[in-house]
Amino acid sequence: MNKIRRTEFGIATGIFLLILFSLLYKSVVYNVFDLQRDYGWKFARYHQVFDYYKHYLFPLLAHIAIVYFSFVFVHGVLVPRFYEKQRYTLGALLSFPVLMSLFFIIWVSDTWLYGYLFGVYKTVRGVHTHCAKAAFLLTFFYVVVYLIYYAGRYLFLTYAYERVVNKSWFRQSLVDGAVMAGIIMFWLMVARNDDSGFVLMIFSVGIFCAFMYFVAMHRLYPRYLVHRNKKVLVQEMIGFWALSFIWMLLTAVQGSFNSGAYYAAGLVITTLVTAIAILPVAWWIFTARNARASTLQGLRQALTHTEAGLDFLRWQINPHFLFNALNTLYGTALQEQATATGQGIQQLGDMMRFMLHDNTLESIPLEKEIAYLQNYIALQRLRTQGTPDIIIDVNIDEALCEHNIAPMLLIPFVENAFKYGISQRNKSRINLSLSCTNDKIYFDVYNSIHVNKSVEIENESMGIGINNVRQRLNLLYPGKHDLNIRETGTEFFVHLTLVVDPAKNDVI
Repeated sequence: MNKIRRTEFGIATGIFLLILFSLLYKSVVYNVFDLQRDYGWKFARYHQVFDYYKHYLFPLLAHIAIVYFSFVFVHGVLVPRFYEKQRYTLGALLSFPVLMSLFFIIWVSDTWLYGYLFGVYKTVRGVHTHCAKAAFLLTFFYVVVYLIYYAGRYLFLTYAYERVVNKSWFRQSLVDGAVMAGIIMFWLMVARNDDSGFVLMIFSVGIFCAFMYFVAMHRLYPRYLVHRNKKVLVQEMIGFWALSFIWMLLTAVQGSFNSGAYYAAGLVITTLVTAIAILPVAWWIFTARNARASTLQGLRQALTHTEAGLDFLRWQINPHFLFNALNTLYGTALQEQATATGQGIQQLGDMMRFMLHDNTLESIPLEKEIAYLQNYIALQRLRTQGTPDIIIDVNIDEALCEHNIAPMLLIPFVENAFKYGISQRNKSRINLSLSCTNDKIYFDVYNSIHVNKSVEIENESMGIGINNVRQRLNLLYPGKHDLNIRETGTEFFVHLTLVVDPAKNDVI
């Protein structure tokens, strides 16, 4: 919550500084006599003396400052310390002087900002009454706006924040939205002028700069990471930048400009700002975001491998003893002519060897994963060979399967099928197929589900193993896999497609 309030404070401060900069910028850059003419014509109309600083700059600064500091105090102190802790009485007592200060300063600043009204009303009291009414309505408006903002904020934090706060797209949308809003707001502040043509031109420049930032972040730079061709990048930049000609032309037509001065100025400003500021800033944010994402991806992968290794070491007590025991049992079975038993022991030994040696690697040949699958299925056939109602259909085509794959990526789906798809009392069926092309691996598993098993599956959220594989796929093969899982009351389907790189002979 403190982080959210700091973000809100930063946004409010940024808006305040932008407005402050806009006002002071004009005071420094423009000639004071031009400012007198642009903003003092109403005073001249009613035969009042106009001073740019007393009747425009200082009143607006006071107005903006009291609104900003009132928001900071109410939202940062009163609401969290009193209202949110249900200390309503004390909160209301402290809110009253804040509202009165807001009303009074707006009232006083309006008497200077609209000083020409002294030439409209017959009495000074009439002017003060007019400004007091306007200040009251504006204070009430600010209160309503804050209540609407706080209500929306409360609903978002209560019902949506936890669901989206950890999503990368949410954080990226916040940053992009803030940058684009800042760009448009900056140009809006610059566009504060009585010349409608100038205002329209500057506002159009702001819209196009925000558009170019969005295009760079979501089109130009992501594509550049794929093709790595600077010539193509420059061509695409020029193509999108060329839209500024059409955009500024439409702006000129809309504004009914009598000359091409504003049109030419808009093109020059758009070109310079886009090349010097927008595209470099977008590149800096894009690279920082990608570096952070790569760091997090590496940490997640390292954590996944570490946790898997720890889980593996928990049962890796004495592998040599286990292998020696299995070899002894295998020899005894052969001496007693128990061929099936000996074959099962050998298959179990091969599976354990795979778990001990290959399961800790980042990638293994797909043929080893297939061998593990075949050994596992063979042992399951031994367990169910006396039950004719259990049908196990396996179709593995190893042609073109000369790819590498992360270990133990396919077996959880098969384990799930045998765990929930086999019944000693009802007809059961498991179908498994695996095939490859030069650039893809296809894996399908189908199994029946029995009534007593479906409840168990629901309680276990389709099994811990499948959820683990789903996470590993997202971490190890982002955007390079297609996992579809469908369930009915009596059937369970899994389809997995992995995209492979023929050149590297590996899953990418």
